Amino acid sequence: MPGRAGERKEKKLTTRELLQQLPKALALVWEADKANAIILLLLTLVQAVVPATMAYVGKLIIDAVVKSQANPLDEALRAEVWRWISWELGLAVTTLLLGRLAGFSQNLLRTSLGNLLNIRILEKALTLELRHFEDSETYDVMQNARREASSRPLSLAMSAVGVVRNLLTLATFAVLLWNIAWWTVLVLLAAALPAFIAETKLSSEAFRLFSWRAPEGRKLNYLEWILTRDSSVKEVKLFGLGPLVLGRYRALFDKFLGEDRKLARKRLAWGTGLGVLSLGAFYLCYLWVAQRAASNAITVGDLVLTIAVFRQGQSAFESVLSAVAGMYEDALFLSNLQKFFELPTTAEAARALPAKTLPPGPHKLELQNVSFKYPGKSDWALKDFNLTLEAGEKLALVGENGAGKSTLIKLLLRLYDPTEGTIRYGGIDLRDLNVTDLRSRMGAVFQDFVRYQFTAGENVGLGHPPMLEDKAKIELAADAGGAKPLIDTLPQKYETMLGGWFEKGQELSGGQWQKLAISRAFMREAEVLILDEPTASIDAEAEVALFDRFRALAKDRTAIIISHRFSTVRMADRIAVLEGGKLTELGSHEQLLERKGRYEKLFTLQAQGYR
Repeated sequence: MPGRAGERKEKKLTTRELLQQLPKALALVWEADKANAIILLLLTLVQAVVPATMAYVGKLIIDAVVKSQANPLDEALRAEVWRWISWELGLAVTTLLLGRLAGFSQNLLRTSLGNLLNIRILEKALTLELRHFEDSETYDVMQNARREASSRPLSLAMSAVGVVRNLLTLATFAVLLWNIAWWTVLVLLAAALPAFIAETKLSSEAFRLFSWRAPEGRKLNYLEWILTRDSSVKEVKLFGLGPLVLGRYRALFDKFLGEDRKLARKRLAWGTGLGVLSLGAFYLCYLWVAQRAASNAITVGDLVLTIAVFRQGQSAFESVLSAVAGMYEDALFLSNLQKFFELPTTAEAARALPAKTLPPGPHKLELQNVSFKYPGKSDWALKDFNLTLEAGEKLALVGENGAGKSTLIKLLLRLYDPTEGTIRYGGIDLRDLNVTDLRSRMGAVFQDFVRYQFTAGENVGLGHPPMLEDKAKIELAADAGGAKPLIDTLPQKYETMLGGWFEKGQELSGGQWQKLAISRAFMREAEVLILDEPTASIDAEAEVALFDRFRALAKDRTAIIISHRFSTVRMADRIAVLEGGKLTELGSHEQLLERKGRYEKLFTLQAQGYR
């Protein structure tokens, strides 16, 4: 992002940090699939000695052919040629089978590991607090972890195994070359080192590139979402937004493509230059050994063996160095996963600890000098808020957008804790109550309620998961929330799949989805009912019917209603008017009209709209 370019710092990884990441990756691989991890290790060890064996058998074949040419009538020499060719064929078949088995085991291991890590990431996400999801930087950490880290542990582990395999292969090559040209091993190693250094640097650059992209990558996904989701396509077509949104998508894509091309050009330039250097070293050694063969210092088989070892040894060197560079990159990406897992969630964990208990309610709800500001913000969302809500009382919250109504609900549900002041339920500070127990006492319908792409029955039953299989309870809740007539018209009633994401899904209107959300809130025997704009998407007749049922069902419960419709809020026992995060008026509908304050002005303005 343009404004953050100066803040970007190069992410580097020391060898010590790389070695610290490796055991963690190996532990994850072992936990994901022990059987295939062992199989891969054994196959790797066998694969390590096959190349040198094949190279040596190739030497024996050449030497046998040369001897047979010198003695064409010797049947034993011809049989020896066939015998060594049979050995090489067996080794070739073995190599093929080992490669196939290794690929099979690696695929199974990759699937198991990906599933394990995805579950771990989701489990971690469940422990995060609302502030994590509302913070863009934390969200980027989560997306980086999800995008890359699930595949990186296996890549790091397999790179480490590959390094071991190639080192073993090189060791067997060194044994073969000991009496021919042992020093060539050192020459080939020296020629490959610059490529390793360059690849490590480019891996670090690739990591920084993908890490910096997280915010803009999220924007790219959002632009794509606008053009492909049913919830936005109407406005896209009505306002002709397609070219604008697509243009922004193309601009971001072109920027990413330019960055990728720049990195690819660097890899091409360094790879070509250092590849020429490596080839020069190879042919220098090749020339020296060829001259020795020409002078009969070594056999033709020795020459062929040396050439094969040179070629495979050079490839093994490059594989080792490339694997180490890959491990460096994998470890860098794994740091994203570790950073995500280390996100502090002590507050949420503390909320779940055993704490003071309350008898069944409802109970008095008290807010004393409550002030709150969102993390990283300087403005107060709520300031010096004082309110007492008696058990069973019905309270309406009124105010313009941004007045603090939804923030207050978040505090009551302990999605956040007050920055200052105290909230008590039943005389106990919410911070001293177990958060799971507290939330089980509350039912809520949020303004941005979720439209679950599940069955109609599940959309209601999710309000109380332990009762998800209780059809009678679900039907009662659907009737209470006004969703029963709707469900009765669906093709498979409560078993009808809803939404348009999956096959045979039945799409609903906004008001129909809202009735299901309200029914969901009635699934649990909540002591406190919170309705945030509960009638925003339903018609006036349905609204009256809903609140007739609501008043009857919530007779002995505490209720908090947020609404811009004064026909709704006037049914409450008291109405609280919020302005700029402060409580400015409090009283019944009639009392507030007599006071001629903010509430009376808003009510009059809305009433004029219906004349």
